[in-house]
Amino acid sequence: MRFGLLAITALTLLSPFTATAQSLDSLAGSAEPFTVSINPRYPAPYSQAVVSLLSSTLDLTNASMDVSVGGKRIYQGSVKPVAIPLGRAGSVASVSITVTVAGTPYSQSFVIQPQDVSLVAEPNASAPALYPGKPLIPLEGSTRVVAVANMRDAGGKSVSASSLSYSWSVDGVQIANASGIGKEAIVVASPLQYRDRSVSVVVKSQNGSLVGGASLSFSPAEPMLRVYKNDPLLGILFDHALSGTYTIADTEATLYGVPYSFPRLSGAPQIQWFLNGDSAQTGDSITLRPSGSGAGSASLSASASAGTSVHAAMSLSLSFGAEKSFNFFGL
Repeated sequence: MRFGLLAITALTLLSPFTATAQSLDSLAGSAEPFTVSINPRYPAPYSQAVVSLLSSTLDLTNASMDVSVGGKRIYQGSVKPVAIPLGRAGSVASVSITVTVAGTPYSQSFVIQPQDVSLVAEPNASAPALYPGKPLIPLEGSTRVVAVANMRDAGGKSVSASSLSYSWSVDGVQIANASGIGKEAIVVASPLQYRDRSVSVVVKSQNGSLVGGASLSFSPAEPMLRVYKNDPLLGILFDHALSGTYTIADTEATLYGVPYSFPRLSGAPQIQWFLNGDSAQTGDSITLRPSGSGAGSASLSASASAGTSVHAAMSLSLSFGAEKSFNFFGL
């Protein structure tokens, strides 16, 4: 009894934040008896900005504190961080703080104007056509980070995003050649494996009256290789990735490999197929056709690579040649 598998030529290749708080921003000069800091530095609409007090001349532990927003008192008591509620983008929260030490009051007033700025990461990585999700940050690849700014003045009038000035920083270093008016996106190289990369942007109107910002951090993910059945009638069955053992029930079966989250800097990742440990072919798909008679088994593996050090692999156990079962009616 003889059995085996033949690999047929591959099919044609087929063609994918959160804002972190900045360091506290001093709102008063060194000549003031106390300074006020805001966290986050660029608060979002309908959020809260926490104000904290610092002083090198006043004993704040023995002081009382009075905080008003828009003329309405929201806190009175010992000195501590106080959350200021904020409204829509561009709305102005007028804050007044009075600190009293040994009967002597010290006051400061300022405004907080939230702006809506978000960062969206768009990894330049592999994924199948019409894939509804988004690939992960690729190793040795790049990611396009886009700032989505909804800047408004106190009256609620929006400012065109193309007229805004964008100042980009990567890992705390300002990137001058990627910053400027209308430069709402930046392409950032992926960090080393198991490392993080931070990207931040400060967005301003051209007269400097409106300011907002956002930041995000990301780390690269391991790429993946998944294999799917390519049905002659239904096409590639992306709803079920094959694993473990796959049974070839018909005279032949075509399997399709998809590399996820590989860098695309040097083109599409290459897939190499191996049958019983021997190299079979290169390409996105492989057609397997049992030969001879009787039942048998084999091993199929595939590896995908991009560049010299980004790899992923998978393997399947194949079974074939088993007799089909019949029901009582012979169907």
